[in-house]
Amino acid sequence: MYGKTQEQNMEFEAFYESDEDTTGPRTLSYIQAKGKAIQCRGSRCLVLIAVGLGLICLLLLVFIILQNITITAERDLINSYKNTVEEFNQTINSLQDNYTDLMTEKHQLQNNKLELETRVNDLTAEKSQLQRDFDSLGQRNLDFEHKVTTLSDELKKNVSKGGNQCSLDGLFVSKKAMSWSDSRKYCRDRGGDLVIINTEEKQRLMSSLVRLSERAWIGLSDRENEGNLTWVDNSTLKQGFWFEGEPNDEHGNEDCVEIMVFSSTLNNWNDLPCSEKRKGICEK
Repeated sequence: MYGKTQEQNMEFEAFYESDEDTTGPRTLSYIQAKGKAIQCRGSRCLVLIAVGLGLICLLLLVFIILQNITITAERDLINSYKNTVEEFNQTINSLQDNYTDLMTEKHQLQNNKLELETRVNDLTAEKSQLQRDFDSLGQRNLDFEHKVTTLSDELKKNVSKGGNQCSLDGLFVSKKAMSWSDSRKYCRDRGGDLVIINTEEKQRLMSSLVRLSERAWIGLSDRENEGNLTWVDNSTLKQGFWFEGEPNDEHGNEDCVEIMVFSSTLNNWNDLPCSEKRKGICEK
């Protein structure tokens, strides 16, 4: 209270001194009114200062909030950038792996291409060799046909001169290919039967009657007793002239025997199903 009164007195004195002029002294009531005006003015200043401080605090609060919002946004943006960078790195790694796999596959395909080219070259060379072998076999085939024809002519001449015990008289070959049973019927209808071959000399003679690369039935089968080959006159087979690996009774139904001339070899018998179509060598 004392401090406040002292302050007011100081203001009053200052006011009194400042109001001294040549007009003369003022009244007491005027001086009191003037002090109240000064006191009111000071209160308004304090209010304005408080309001200003409040505004400053509010501005600081707004600034802090905005700063926090900015920092949060920047942090989120940085995290987003980090995630994007990680995704890019993963994509780059994946692309690098794919590139490595593709390069490996490319090298493998190149190696396969080289292997295929080598294989094609080898097959081409093998084809050329097979073609040469085929041409050579064709020439040999012609030579064998010529030899068979020559041998047949010589045999016929020897038989006509009596120099061969196996006469060609009564031997003939059917012109049409038929089953073994039909071929035998063909022979029997003409007073004979399928030929019986019981000597090497007769085997050579029968081979000469069949042209090269042709086949013909002979009178040998195991139709009546499986595994027991007999001739059409029911005599037992004593000497056979079988091709290599024959008879094999393939699939269990090869019961009849043919003579086949693929070369000049003497062993050219083969067993096969009786229903196959072949010419027949007949003998009266």
